[in-house]
Amino acid sequence: PIMAHPPETDSDNTLQEWLEEIVNTNKGIKLDFKSLEAVRPSLELLEHVKQHLRRPVWINADILPGPNGNNTVVDAKEILFNQMVFTVGYDWMMVKEMAQICNTLSQPVTFPVRAALVRQSISELCWLIQQSDRYSLTVWTGKEDVYSVEDLLYIRENFDKSRVYYDILEPQNSEFRKAIGV
Repeated sequence: PIMAHPPETDSDNTLQEWLEEIVNTNKGIKLDFKSLEAVRPSLELLEHVKQHLRRPVWINADILPGPNGNNTVVDAKEILFNQMVFTVGYDWMMVKEMAQICNTLSQPVTFPVRAALVRQSISELCWLIQQSDRYSLTVWTGKEDVYSVEDLLYIRENFDKSRVYYDILEPQNSEFRKAIGV
Protein backbone atom coordinates (compact mmCIF):
# COMPACT_ATOMS: atom_id res chain seq x y z
CA PRO A 1 0.00 0.00 0.00
CA ILE A 2 1.08 3.56 -0.73
CA MET A 3 0.34 6.92 0.85
CA ALA A 4 -1.55 8.95 -1.75
CA HIS A 5 -4.83 10.84 -1.84
CA PRO A 6 -7.02 11.03 -4.94
CA PRO A 7 -6.74 12.24 -7.54
CA GLU A 8 -3.17 11.01 -7.01
CA THR A 9 -2.81 7.24 -7.41
CA ASP A 10 0.95 6.95 -7.22
CA SER A 11 3.49 7.81 -4.55
CA ASP A 12 7.08 7.19 -3.57
CA ASN A 13 5.96 6.91 0.08
CA THR A 14 4.83 3.42 1.09
CA LEU A 15 2.62 2.72 4.09
CA GLN A 16 5.38 0.61 5.60
CA GLU A 17 7.88 3.49 5.42
CA TRP A 18 5.31 5.92 6.77
CA LEU A 19 4.48 3.64 9.72
CA GLU A 20 8.18 3.28 10.54
CA GLU A 21 8.30 7.07 10.94
CA ILE A 22 4.94 7.59 12.68
CA VAL A 23 5.73 5.17 15.53
CA ASN A 24 8.33 7.68 16.71
CA THR A 25 5.73 10.44 17.12
CA ASN A 26 2.77 11.07 19.37
CA LYS A 27 0.40 11.43 16.41
CA GLY A 28 -2.81 9.51 15.84
CA ILE A 29 -3.25 7.63 12.58
CA LYS A 30 -6.09 7.85 10.09
CA LEU A 31 -6.03 5.48 7.15
CA ASP A 32 -8.55 6.46 4.48
CA PHE A 33 -9.09 3.53 2.14
CA LYS A 34 -10.10 4.14 -1.45
CA SER A 35 -9.85 0.51 -2.54
CA LEU A 36 -10.53 -2.80 -0.84
CA GLU A 37 -7.31 -4.28 -2.17
CA ALA A 38 -5.33 -2.05 0.19
CA VAL A 39 -7.21 -2.93 3.39
CA ARG A 40 -5.82 -6.36 4.34
CA PRO A 41 -2.14 -5.64 3.54
CA SER A 42 -2.40 -2.32 5.39
CA LEU A 43 -3.85 -3.95 8.49
CA GLU A 44 -1.13 -6.57 8.37
CA LEU A 45 1.48 -3.80 8.37
CA LEU A 46 -0.31 -2.13 11.29
CA GLU A 47 -0.24 -5.40 13.20
CA HIS A 48 3.58 -5.35 13.07
CA VAL A 49 3.84 -1.90 14.70
CA LYS A 50 0.80 -1.81 16.99
CA GLN A 51 2.81 -2.47 20.16
CA HIS A 52 4.71 0.77 19.49
CA LEU A 53 1.65 2.94 18.85
CA ARG A 54 0.50 5.18 21.68
CA ARG A 55 -2.35 6.99 19.93
CA PRO A 56 -5.65 6.01 18.29
CA VAL A 57 -5.87 4.48 14.84
CA TRP A 58 -8.86 5.34 12.65
CA ILE A 59 -9.86 3.14 9.75
CA ASN A 60 -11.91 5.17 7.28
CA ALA A 61 -13.54 4.41 3.95
CA ASP A 62 -16.32 6.00 1.93
CA ILE A 63 -19.10 3.41 2.06
CA LEU A 64 -21.81 5.75 0.73
CA PRO A 65 -21.53 8.65 -1.70
CA GLY A 66 -21.90 12.05 -0.05
CA PRO A 67 -24.20 14.87 -1.18
CA ASN A 68 -23.50 15.68 -4.83
CA GLY A 69 -20.89 12.95 -4.68
CA ASN A 70 -20.01 10.59 -7.46
CA ASN A 71 -16.83 9.14 -6.02
CA THR A 72 -16.36 5.40 -5.99
CA VAL A 73 -17.31 3.85 -2.68
CA VAL A 74 -15.89 0.83 -0.85
CA ASP A 75 -18.22 -2.10 -0.13
CA ALA A 76 -19.30 -1.68 3.51
CA LYS A 77 -19.56 -5.43 4.14
CA GLU A 78 -16.02 -5.96 2.99
CA ILE A 79 -14.51 -3.12 5.01
CA LEU A 80 -16.49 -3.90 8.18
CA PHE A 81 -16.44 -7.68 8.29
CA ASN A 82 -13.26 -8.81 6.58
CA GLN A 83 -10.66 -6.81 8.41
CA MET A 84 -8.37 -8.00 11.14
CA VAL A 85 -9.16 -6.89 14.67
CA PHE A 86 -6.90 -3.97 15.48
CA THR A 87 -7.11 -2.03 18.70
CA VAL A 88 -4.67 0.16 20.48
CA GLY A 89 -4.81 0.10 24.24
CA TYR A 90 -2.81 -0.95 27.26
CA ASP A 91 -1.14 -4.20 26.31
CA TRP A 92 0.26 -7.03 28.45
CA MET A 93 3.83 -5.82 28.15
CA MET A 94 2.86 -2.39 29.51
CA VAL A 95 0.86 -3.63 32.49
CA LYS A 96 3.41 -6.28 33.44
CA GLU A 97 6.15 -3.68 33.38
CA MET A 98 4.09 -1.38 35.61
CA ALA A 99 3.40 -4.23 38.02
CA GLN A 100 7.11 -5.06 38.16
CA ILE A 101 8.07 -1.42 38.80
CA CYS A 102 5.48 -0.99 41.56
CA ASN A 103 5.55 -4.37 43.31
CA THR A 104 8.21 -3.32 45.85
CA LEU A 105 6.47 -0.09 46.83
CA SER A 106 4.56 0.05 50.09
CA GLN A 107 2.38 3.09 49.38
CA PRO A 108 -0.86 3.13 47.37
CA VAL A 109 -0.40 3.49 43.60
CA THR A 110 -2.95 4.77 41.10
CA PHE A 111 -2.39 4.10 37.42
CA PRO A 112 -3.64 6.93 35.18
CA VAL A 113 -5.42 5.36 32.20
CA ARG A 114 -7.06 7.11 29.28
CA ALA A 115 -10.83 6.52 29.20
CA ALA A 116 -10.82 6.04 25.43
CA LEU A 117 -8.39 3.10 25.78
CA VAL A 118 -9.72 1.25 28.82
CA ARG A 119 -12.53 -0.71 27.20
CA GLN A 120 -10.20 -2.58 24.84
CA SER A 121 -7.76 -3.19 27.72
CA ILE A 122 -10.12 -4.57 30.36
CA SER A 123 -8.33 -7.92 30.79
CA GLU A 124 -4.92 -6.32 31.12
CA LEU A 125 -6.03 -3.59 33.53
CA CYS A 126 -8.11 -5.96 35.69
CA TRP A 127 -5.02 -8.15 36.00
CA LEU A 128 -2.88 -5.14 36.91
CA ILE A 129 -5.00 -3.90 39.80
CA GLN A 130 -5.47 -7.45 41.07
CA GLN A 131 -1.72 -7.64 41.66
CA SER A 132 -2.06 -5.58 44.85
CA ASP A 133 -4.85 -4.17 46.99
CA ARG A 134 -2.82 -0.94 47.01
CA TYR A 135 -3.44 -0.41 43.27
CA SER A 136 -6.19 1.69 41.71
CA LEU A 137 -6.96 3.35 38.39
CA THR A 138 -7.50 7.01 37.63
CA VAL A 139 -9.52 7.22 34.44
CA TRP A 140 -8.76 10.48 32.64
CA THR A 141 -9.75 12.11 29.38
CA GLY A 142 -8.13 14.44 26.91
CA LYS A 143 -9.94 17.36 25.33
CA GLU A 144 -10.12 15.69 21.91
CA ASP A 145 -10.83 12.13 23.12
CA VAL A 146 -13.77 10.23 21.69
CA TYR A 147 -15.56 8.07 24.25
CA SER A 148 -19.09 7.71 25.56
CA VAL A 149 -20.86 7.59 28.89
CA GLU A 150 -21.48 3.91 28.04
CA ASP A 151 -17.70 3.43 28.01
CA LEU A 152 -17.51 4.94 31.51
CA LEU A 153 -20.37 2.74 32.71
CA TYR A 154 -18.58 -0.29 31.26
CA ILE A 155 -15.49 0.61 33.28
CA ARG A 156 -17.63 1.00 36.40
CA GLU A 157 -19.19 -2.44 35.85
CA ASN A 158 -15.85 -4.20 35.37
CA PHE A 159 -13.79 -2.77 38.24
CA ASP A 160 -14.26 -2.45 41.97
CA LYS A 161 -15.80 1.03 42.32
CA SER A 162 -13.66 1.80 45.36
CA ARG A 163 -10.52 1.37 43.25
CA VAL A 164 -11.37 3.63 40.31
CA TYR A 165 -11.14 7.43 40.27
CA TYR A 166 -12.33 9.67 37.45
CA ASP A 167 -10.74 12.79 36.01
CA ILE A 168 -13.07 13.46 33.08
CA LEU A 169 -14.13 16.59 31.27
CA GLU A 170 -17.57 18.06 30.69
CA PRO A 171 -20.13 17.28 29.39
CA GLN A 172 -19.33 13.57 29.94
CA ASN A 173 -18.62 14.16 33.64
CA SER A 174 -22.14 15.50 34.28
CA GLU A 175 -23.72 12.85 32.06
CA PHE A 176 -21.78 10.09 33.86
CA ARG A 177 -22.72 11.42 37.31
CA LYS A 178 -26.38 11.53 36.26
CA ALA A 179 -26.21 7.97 34.87
CA ILE A 180 -24.89 6.61 38.19
CA GLY A 181 -27.29 8.68 40.28
CA VAL A 182 -24.83 11.14 41.81
